[in-house]
Amino acid sequence: MSIKKYNPTSPGLRFKSGSRFDDITASKPEKSLTCKLKKNAGRNSTGRVTVRHKGGGAKGKYRIIDWKRDKDDIPGKVKSIEYDPNRTARIALIVYPDGEKRYILCPLDLKVGDTVMSGPKSEIKPGNSLPLKEIPVGSVVHNIEMKPGKGAQLARSAGTSAQVMAKDEHFSHVRLPSGEVRLINVNCRATIGQIGNIEHETISIGKAGRTRWMGKRPTVRGIAMNPVDHPHGGGEARSTPGRPVTTPWGKPTLGYRTRKKRKDSSMIVTRRKK
Repeated sequence: MSIKKYNPTSPGLRFKSGSRFDDITASKPEKSLTCKLKKNAGRNSTGRVTVRHKGGGAKGKYRIIDWKRDKDDIPGKVKSIEYDPNRTARIALIVYPDGEKRYILCPLDLKVGDTVMSGPKSEIKPGNSLPLKEIPVGSVVHNIEMKPGKGAQLARSAGTSAQVMAKDEHFSHVRLPSGEVRLINVNCRATIGQIGNIEHETISIGKAGRTRWMGKRPTVRGIAMNPVDHPHGGGEARSTPGRPVTTPWGKPTLGYRTRKKRKDSSMIVTRRKK
């Protein structure tokens, strides 16, 4: 994958960049693996805005991803590499000998025609999914489960990967992209390799309209509001908040820990924030 820049024919294009989509081999998704994606525009069932700064966005269909990788010991062939508007990573369409098709996250260096497999007997190569107890220490993995059979929840965005640091009889030490080291059951599955599309983080949005296509609405700074609208508002000129940085409802932010005290943290060996 490579990044393209645009000719500055307008202020919006001056710093805009995007993907060339060199790695994409199919223009349309597999119809049987798509479903309607409902947009709520940040509103709840009564129509009130409960999540700010969300709304609009381009219409798109959701691609159903195989997070569990539970079709064991059956080799599948990569038919195409596709763009997914719902995530930063690319997705790969896998076709199995019995005709079943599934989408998986596309790891780095996976190409059309390659074979992938899941299950304890799989090889240690990019795209194969195995239980952590079968993965050698030091291996780079992604798409990691937190509970056996639940489906992958960790390391799923473009360019991310985790590393298996150590193992014992029941748990594996996995270092996550944030730097956190976490104990994960050795029966949980992970996929070998790093997720592709690693240049995604270098893309420059370039203009406000492009964020609106993504369903993101404008965000007004609290300091620019009136006192009635935000704790940071007011003052005769531009000024600092004069108090700890808060949300419009007075809850501290920028460093304030929101993790619930009753939540079990016993599986965390090393926190991401020391």
